[in-house]
Formats: sequence, C-alpha cells, structure tokens
Amino acid sequence: MTRFDRYMLSQLMVMFGFFALILVAIFWINKAVRMFDRLIGDGQPGWVILEFTALTLPGVIGAVLPIASFAAAVYVVNRLSSESELMVMQATGYSPLRLARPVVIFGIVIVLLMSILSHLLIPNSLSQLRVRQDEVSRNITTKLLTEGEFLHPVPGITFYIREITPEGELKDVFLSDRRNVDSAVTYTSSRAYLVQDDGGTRLVMVAGLAQNLRLSSNRLFTTHFDDFSYDISSLVSGDSIDLNKIAFASSAEMLRDPQAVALRTGTTLGGVMSQVHGRFTSALLCLVAALVGFSTLLVGTYSRFGVWRQVLLAFTLLVGLKIVESAVVAPVLTQAALWPLLYLPVVLGIALSLGMLGLAAYPGILHRFRHRAPQPVTETGT
Repeated sequence: MTRFDRYMLSQLMVMFGFFALILVAIFWINKAVRMFDRLIGDGQPGWVILEFTALTLPGVIGAVLPIASFAAAVYVVNRLSSESELMVMQATGYSPLRLARPVVIFGIVIVLLMSILSHLLIPNSLSQLRVRQDEVSRNITTKLLTEGEFLHPVPGITFYIREITPEGELKDVFLSDRRNVDSAVTYTSSRAYLVQDDGGTRLVMVAGLAQNLRLSSNRLFTTHFDDFSYDISSLVSGDSIDLNKIAFASSAEMLRDPQAVALRTGTTLGGVMSQVHGRFTSALLCLVAALVGFSTLLVGTYSRFGVWRQVLLAFTLLVGLKIVESAVVAPVLTQAALWPLLYLPVVLGIALSLGMLGLAAYPGILHRFRHRAPQPVTETGT
C-alpha cells in the first residue's frame, strides 16, 4: 500500500471505531436498562445483571457494524473532499477506482470481524444466554424472596411475604395453590423459613392456617397447624434445556448437513439455508455499505451547500438494499434451492458502487445527459 492508502485506511479505522463505540453504547444501554429492570425485579444480584448484558453484547455489535462502516466511509470521504485532499490525489492521476482501494481493504477487515461475530460469537453467546436464563428461572429461592409483592412463580401459584428479617425469617406468609382446579389450597402463617435439603427446597411455615376449598362439594375445610412443610421444589420445571434452536447451530454443521440440522431444530430446510447464508451476507454487507457510501460521495460535484444530497442518496441506496435483503428471505424459506437469492443485495450493492465509480471517472457522461437539449424540429411547407 502507498502512503495515501495507509493514511486513508487509518482515517477509516479511527472513524469506524468512533461510530461503532457510540452506536454500541446507545443500543447496549437501551437493552441493558430493560434487562436491569426485569432482573432486579426478580431479585437477582448485580453480577448476574452484568453477565446477562455482556452476553447480549456480540449481537448488539453485529447489528451496528454495517451502520458504522457506512458512517465512517461517508465521514472520511466528506472530510477529504472538503479539505481538497481527494482533488489533489485525482490531479496526480488517481482514478476513482484507484481511490477505492483503501475502502475495499477497510471493508474486508470489517467483513472478517463481522464473520467472527456471525459464525462464532453470536451463536455461542445466545446459547449461553439461554442456559443462564434457564438457570435463573430455576432458582426458586431468588424468585420468592421478594417482600411486599404478590409473586406468581408458576401459573396457579401466588406467593406473598410482608417482611424478610436480616436473619432470614419470613413474616406473614401467604401461599395460594390453585393448580388443582377441583381443590384450591391457601396457606397463611405468621412466620416461615426456607430450608434446603437433599430433596430440594422446602418452605417451613409456623403457626398458620390451611384452607382447602373443594369446588365439587362447595365446602371449605380449615386446618390450624403449629408447623407445616411445603415442598416448593415442585414449582420449578424439571424439563431439560432446549438448545436445539437454529440460531444456536454452528455454520459448519448447517453447511455440512442442513437436513439433519432442520430435523433436530424443528425448522424447515429453507430456514436453515436462510440462517447460514444470512450470516455470510450480513458480513459482506459491511463491505457493500462502505463502498456505497464512498462511491456515492465521489459522484457529486463541488457545492458550497455541502454534500448533503449525496449523503441522502447514499442512505437511500442503503435502505433500498436492506429492503431487497428482507424481500429475498421469504422465497428462500419456501424453497431452499433459491438460497443464492440471499446474495442479491451484495451483488446489487457492488454493481451500484462500480457504476457510480464509473460516473465519477467520466463525469462528462452525466453532464452531457443532464444538459442534453432536444433537437429542434423544422417544418417544411409545400
């Protein structure tokens, strides 16, 4: 690479890092706040919240990388153009296609980063997040130790604690078990304790009352007790964690045997092909976004009003490519053999970029097209 290539590439990487950092912070904080509210409401400690938000970070980064690459290319080209650096390089004989070389190298670097995210980090983080969510949902002790609120750990169960003392004693406990539609049981006690044993977790209630409502006979039976043990381990589902999701599958496995992955995850063959090739196209679109932003700004001529029209055109083209990307997914889901359609936005983006680079290399073509006047029509009389 020449000195100018290294200079432009360094500018692109610096601005890409800046825009990626800003966008990731905005998206991640927005998602972390919602997760923070939910986990704090469930009584989870701070380290669990940090772990959950960290596991969502690869997905957030993958979502913002194409936007960051586009913004970096537009910003750097706009700055180089406003400071006449691009004009000087073009005067020395650099064609628009030659000027695009550092942008291509920049795009390839971002494609490699996005590929690592799409094929490795994002699937692994999603599967690990699913495991941790299941582990937290099984922690019934954490679920129930919330004072002053009516909790519903599972359908048909209502639990309430007025106060939890520093010694771990539960004051004024209310437990309603309506899972049996013919016999609803309500337990109340002035004191209770959570006890761990080999069989699971038990709620030991002291000085309480059990009320059993038999709906078949419409009769209420009450029982006063000095102490009563209630097994709350049954409130936790014993089902195994289901990691057979298409989003968790590895790309190598989906490419090697897509039919087996479809059977294991309960999806269609088209869904598997859409998932695996979508990971490739999401990475390639980072390169396309940078090229579209760069080539569009080269087409415009100098204007004292700036390059806002070119930026708007580049943004419109990028939105159009995303629309095409969404439109080609439905046919692939229906017919797996149509998976090459998923690469249509990439091909269109590269074609648009090459076309605009050609217009920038020969601006006279566009100038003659704009200012071509219709030929006068002469009439001859007889």
